[in-house]
Amino acid sequence: MRKILLLLLIVLFINSCKQTSSKLYFKKYDESSEIEAQQKHEKKRMQFKLLQSHFLDLNKEFKPFEKELSDFSEEEYQQLKPLILEKEIPILQKSIAEKKLTYEKLTLFYLYRIRKYESDSTKYLNAIISLNPKVLEEARAKDKEAKEVDEYSLSGIPILIKDNIDAAGMTTTAGAVALQDNSTGKDAFIVKKLKKAGALILGKVNLSEWAYFFCEDCPLGYSATGGQTLNPYGRKIFETGGSSSGSGVSVAANYAVAAVGTETAGSITSPSSQNSVVGLKPTIGVLSRSGIVPISSTLDTPGPMTKSVVDNVILFEAMLGKDNEDAASLEIEDFKPKELLNESYTIQGKRIGVLKSILTDSIYKASVEKLQEAGAEIIEITPPEISFDGFITLLNIDMKHDLPKYLTTYGNKKLTVKNIQDVVEFNKKDTTKRAPYGQQLFEGIIKDTTSLAQLEVVKDSLSYNGKKFLLALKAQNLDGILSINNYHSGIAAVAKYPTLTVPMGYKNSGEPVSLTFIGKPFTEKELLQLGYAFEQLTKARKTPVNYH
Repeated sequence: MRKILLLLLIVLFINSCKQTSSKLYFKKYDESSEIEAQQKHEKKRMQFKLLQSHFLDLNKEFKPFEKELSDFSEEEYQQLKPLILEKEIPILQKSIAEKKLTYEKLTLFYLYRIRKYESDSTKYLNAIISLNPKVLEEARAKDKEAKEVDEYSLSGIPILIKDNIDAAGMTTTAGAVALQDNSTGKDAFIVKKLKKAGALILGKVNLSEWAYFFCEDCPLGYSATGGQTLNPYGRKIFETGGSSSGSGVSVAANYAVAAVGTETAGSITSPSSQNSVVGLKPTIGVLSRSGIVPISSTLDTPGPMTKSVVDNVILFEAMLGKDNEDAASLEIEDFKPKELLNESYTIQGKRIGVLKSILTDSIYKASVEKLQEAGAEIIEITPPEISFDGFITLLNIDMKHDLPKYLTTYGNKKLTVKNIQDVVEFNKKDTTKRAPYGQQLFEGIIKDTTSLAQLEVVKDSLSYNGKKFLLALKAQNLDGILSINNYHSGIAAVAKYPTLTVPMGYKNSGEPVSLTFIGKPFTEKELLQLGYAFEQLTKARKTPVNYH
């Protein structure tokens, strides 16, 4: 008996030693001086109340990779950087084919890089909420596949997704504490498509809580679950854009090859612009929304966010497919990345609409001139004044009905919250940690008594006004209209027109600025070709200085 007890004590001692020897890379620190300094920021939304999450522990997220990362040195990381950093998917696939790289090493590189920066109190971006515990195992399986891989394939490529998109093995929180136990055990339709294409889901990224339809005038990129996302081009200086803040930030900082965001009105365009990445907001129905925490079934759509148009095309194509669970879903045929990015494509003779009202912006004007020099026909336009009345009503009533549908159909059955009222009451129990900036928009949803019949009138009015503003696209047979950042994202959203954002330069302060192409419905192919031509003309994107 004594021998058994002695053996048990030895085992317990060994296990205890193992646990204490595990290095804690992510430690909370006193941020009070940073918060105090932040109150002097000229933008009210940048006057943060907190940076670090009260709820997230990335040590737990990295625990499954402890052994592999302990064997992966800083020296190896530095050796791999020239092969991986800022490289497009075809180049990465070529390196894999030539045995210079493996999918496991590629994935380890990103895990190491995320830990390296996110554990540094002077460089963290609060971009990551969770990691896929099986991602290295899945990467090794890809390495064992003997088949030849197309350079335009997503097979073995690590992708991050916004944390309002369901993925098996990870929770879907939408950044909210109320959904911290929302393990659905299922993949959203677009995640199934990504996995079918061979992509590796590396993890989930932070976002503006509830896709930025929760608190009024609160910071972009803040969520109670993930903390305050920061812009790598200017930590605590520039806004991240929202609501797909973590998607834009993680791509800009090279935390993965690419990411998936979602948009209702500007939520892909805005963070893509602010973080100097390429973002596509497709026509509603082109990409499925099932298994995604909603705001509005009228306007919501996921979309790809990447460092280049080439990667955007590849990621977009992989997510295409008709989903019977989404009433708006459509089958899009004949979308082949290699053919779409054909080098013979020219911008010569393309009719491009330019908004007179923003030609005063020097970077915009210079971009227009470059397109004109390349042979584009520039048509200056002055759209009519329009009414945007009812936009908040549309979001209010859609979310009032759409969120309970998601929770009932896809949410974890043990969740205690079933609707907006439940979430508001849940947060009231600890507003300091759960809703430090308030929950005014959720409270507004509860108060809004607009009927479904009245909502249809609002939708028709908004759609009419959006199309009226963009009338020149059809009336003057334009191939696209050019905007800046997310200036006209709301208008494109209610008209249900696609947008593509491509980096076009930087202000004197270093803040990124992007050119946004607005196209007619279902012209994603043409928009991507225009964007690719512009990207090749300018090659404007630069890596954030402190994240090279």
